[in-house]
Parts: sequence; structure tokens; C-alpha cells
Amino acid sequence: MSLVNLAHVCSHLQNASKARLGLTSIPVSKLHVKLMLGLQKEGLISSVTLGGPRPPLPYLLQASPDPEDMGKMAQEMQEEPWLAYPSERPQISRDAAEEEVSQIANVASEVYKVPIPQNPAQRRLWLGLKYWNNEPVLRNMKLISKPTRRIWLTTQDLNKITRTRASSYVPGLTHPGECMFLTTDRGILEARECVERRIGGMALCRVW
Repeated sequence: MSLVNLAHVCSHLQNASKARLGLTSIPVSKLHVKLMLGLQKEGLISSVTLGGPRPPLPYLLQASPDPEDMGKMAQEMQEEPWLAYPSERPQISRDAAEEEVSQIANVASEVYKVPIPQNPAQRRLWLGLKYWNNEPVLRNMKLISKPTRRIWLTTQDLNKITRTRASSYVPGLTHPGECMFLTTDRGILEARECVERRIGGMALCRVW
């Protein structure tokens, strides 16, 4: 486990959110993958994709209709709302329906296929950042344990920290939506989940 690389990832994500980036990448490692999946589980980032030096294709953005078309559609639906509920559906044969489904599946598999380089040094972990009301969801990401000082927390320490009280030189979780991640013998978990399972570990970072 390299806390130096984790410190670079924390500062990179913090700067990417301040720069209002929609997509960014970090180096691939087991620690980074598990931590980013934890961030996605807590709702701090939108997506985690393994790829190469080039970002994955934004298929959903490319396939979305133009704003002018959406405006025309909204106006038509306002004038004639019954168009949203067609009374008659076109009848197609079973073979034609199966063929249409297979074509859609083939197109989706080609679109969502992300090329992964054979060389592990060229692989990147692409992250989708989230924003709400023109403000980044992930604003700050700070490292807790340092390469020269690793902080281990027990269940009693985590009970105090999750209740906004400081313990073992670690301030409590006082910001709205703040999360703290630890590495334990059961993987990388959030502080509140560690309290539920009654396990401790080494503090990695805090995000809010």
C-alpha cells in the first residue's frame, strides 16, 4: 500500500472537482479501485470504468437529442397530451422482434466495449464526477494517515468520530455528508459500516 500515491489521488480529485471536470482518470491499483468503488457506493462519484489512456466513449451524451428537438417535443406534448399514450401498437412477428432485440444487443455490446491495454502501466481508472446545483458533490478529499505516521482506530475511536467527537488525534465527522474510509481485514469500508460490524482499521482519507 502506497500512501504517497493515495495522497496524489486525493489532491487530483479535489482539483478536478474544483475545475468542474466531468471525467478524470487516476492510476490503477487494488487500493484505488476499492476506494473508488466505496466513493461510488456512498454517492460521491457517478461511475468507475477501467480503460486505457483514452477516455471511454460518452455514448449517452452522444445519443441524447438536441435541446431544440426536446423543446419541440415538449410543446407538442403540451398541445396534444394524448400522443404520449398511443392507443394502437404496431403488430410485429415474433421472429422480427427477436431479430430487433439481437441487433440492439449487438450495438450495445459494441458501444459499451472499452479497450483495455495489455500493458498494466497503460491502464487508467476513469471516474465520473458528480455535481448538484452547479456545485461539486466531492469538494474536499484529505489524507489522514501519512507515510511517516499511520493512524489505527479501534471500534471505540470510530464510535466517537462518527458522533462528531475527536479521538486518537482524528477530528470528528462534522461536515454534512462527510465520509471516512478505513482499510480493514475485510476490505476498505466506511467508518459507519465499521461501527456496525464492530471492526477497526487504519484510517485512509476523509471526503466531504
